Amino acid sequence: MATLTKAHNELFRRTPDECFPTFEALYQKCAEDHIASDDLWSRPQEIVLTHDMTLCVDDSSEFRLTDWSFSQLCRMAGVSRDTINRLSPKTASKAFEETLPHSDKPLQLLTTGDHIRSVHGVAYTRLWNIELLDLVKEFTSDFTPPQTAMDGQSTGLYCGEQDMFAFLIDPTGWAEIEGEAFAPGFFLWNSEVGRRTLGIQTFWFQRVCQNHIVWDAVEVAEFTRKHTANVREGLNDIRRIIENLVAKRDARRDGFVECMRKAMTERLGNDADEVIKLLTQHGIPRGLVKEAMETAREQGGFTIFSVVDALTRLSQSVQLAGDRAELDMKIGSLLALAV
Repeated sequence: MATLTKAHNELFRRTPDECFPTFEALYQKCAEDHIASDDLWSRPQEIVLTHDMTLCVDDSSEFRLTDWSFSQLCRMAGVSRDTINRLSPKTASKAFEETLPHSDKPLQLLTTGDHIRSVHGVAYTRLWNIELLDLVKEFTSDFTPPQTAMDGQSTGLYCGEQDMFAFLIDPTGWAEIEGEAFAPGFFLWNSEVGRRTLGIQTFWFQRVCQNHIVWDAVEVAEFTRKHTANVREGLNDIRRIIENLVAKRDARRDGFVECMRKAMTERLGNDADEVIKLLTQHGIPRGLVKEAMETAREQGGFTIFSVVDALTRLSQSVQLAGDRAELDMKIGSLLALAV
């Protein structure tokens, strides 16, 4: 079984103003941000940085840069932000004037109030946080945040200047399996300013501690999509993933318990050679097969559960998200052998 730390990492990087007590409060925040925000399009040469480092677009009102949009502007100009920060405001504005590219392709600037939150080229496609949360509201009304974290305020629901993250579980979805309980949950994330991908990670877990570490997770699957032209297709994928999780939860009220009970007792093969052959037929890499076999042997034999458990732990070390997601699907399919 895997140990998941995405929510744990979010917990320790968020400021109090980025934490929300309920899903409804997070939803309201994202809805308000959407209403208050606008996209401005302008050619780079029509953007003017004043001597006090505010930004004017097409002779409009002045906007202030956020930390993120300032960093983006530095990257576009090909100048280190550390270098810009050492200059006087007047010299810095002159440096941007001389280094920002000139092009007929417009820049996309996201404004909220008097701030510019992000600066992107034409290849970037924005997906609003509220669009993602609408899916959650529609399909997962039974899912709630976990218990409040050790700091007494963080619930796993966050939204800041750069991104949004939600950690939700279903407290009604528990299933007892030979004295052990599993329940469904997921992490969901997005960025309206290009700070991170659109994504979801679903799982069945046994325990969440007050550091928001998810312990003993099985059937871990992850999907991500970059903010390019087809990012909204990612919404359809996430909708299907959430619908499948909810449908599986409903079906497993009884069926999950029976399946896992069989998985804990039924063997994948009579000996190691049979197990290796079966796993390779299911597309599991030979390197992982060898390590998983050693772990499963230590846990008492080559039962379906012990092998799947070992493979799930090992799959978390795969760095590329796409490869990891594909591998998780192959591993999860092994549980069907217990049906």
